[in-house]
Amino acid sequence: MTDSLFTPLTLRGTELPNRVMVSPMCQYSAEDGLASDWHLVHLGSRAVGGAGVVMTEATAVSPRGRISPGDLGIWSDEHADALAPVADFVRSQGSVPAIQLAHAGRKASKRPPWEGSTPIPEDEGGWEVIAPSDDPYPYEEGDAPETRSMTAEDIDAVIDQFRSAAERALEAGFEIAEVHAAHGYLLHEFLSPVTNHRDDEYGGSFENRTRLVREVTEAVRDVWPEEKPVFVRISATDWLPDRESWDVEQSARLAPLLAEAGADLVDVSSGGTHPDQQIPHAGPGYQVPYAERVKEATDIAVGAVGGITEPEHADAIVRNGRADLAVGGREHLRNPYFALEAAHELGEDVEWPVQYHRGTFD
Repeated sequence: MTDSLFTPLTLRGTELPNRVMVSPMCQYSAEDGLASDWHLVHLGSRAVGGAGVVMTEATAVSPRGRISPGDLGIWSDEHADALAPVADFVRSQGSVPAIQLAHAGRKASKRPPWEGSTPIPEDEGGWEVIAPSDDPYPYEEGDAPETRSMTAEDIDAVIDQFRSAAERALEAGFEIAEVHAAHGYLLHEFLSPVTNHRDDEYGGSFENRTRLVREVTEAVRDVWPEEKPVFVRISATDWLPDRESWDVEQSARLAPLLAEAGADLVDVSSGGTHPDQQIPHAGPGYQVPYAERVKEATDIAVGAVGGITEPEHADAIVRNGRADLAVGGREHLRNPYFALEAAHELGEDVEWPVQYHRGTFD
């Protein structure tokens, strides 16, 4: 049988009930990194809505790994305890609870979007920004904070922070851990020659630039149970064709290395390195060809994200073997019940929460 959007997918010993995943989407609504009722309701609603995988927003592995003061964190047991009810509720609705582990790198210490996404100086509550090299992010407004090039000790510390965060995420009840290596944040900054100008074993060659994401993936895999999957989100391209940058062919080359490091799925997005990026057409499924190219290069599963808004489109991506998961972001913000409605439109028989039976389409 041909796989469809509502065919279960088994990764290691974990069964995803369908191929719909809620993309990590920052809410900028945490206090000191702690999850609140907002996160429970936001993520819980998408589980009630039938998504097979519900993933948290980028969850910082250290305080200075946050994008903004409102980001989720998991750098202490208190943070894990605050997230545990979220994971528990998502699971109770039949969805698989997942968490994205992240470090913002040179894009840290800025205000949330509704306050302009401008950098926050340290004397106004910001914090030290670290990155592969000392080039600050080129903000269009606001003075970028001084960016410090990471030492070998900093790199070792970040690997340990990802490992410890994964251990806490497991204790909190999450079943999938995703390493965030996309959108111009720290691990992507090491991958891209646009942001990585190092001359040590973490810079220069493809092998060196990919070293940290491989080591972080290995560290997460080391503490993650054998039966539970590890995902890695990448930006397939920097969208910077006029300079030496990260591109889809390097992403395809990276994918099997991530599999060797212990990843079970590559979650394929794009961009975020530099505001000069040139996206030729951000229409429906505009990133799917990148997921398809990565899928050609590896035996592990692949997720596609970007402009997937229609059930028929999501189903076609899976049916045609272009990706194994259809990952939705903004559409899930507009419609928490996308998966239930998609099942109805596609003629699939799925279980609704008993509390909502009166609202079914029968």
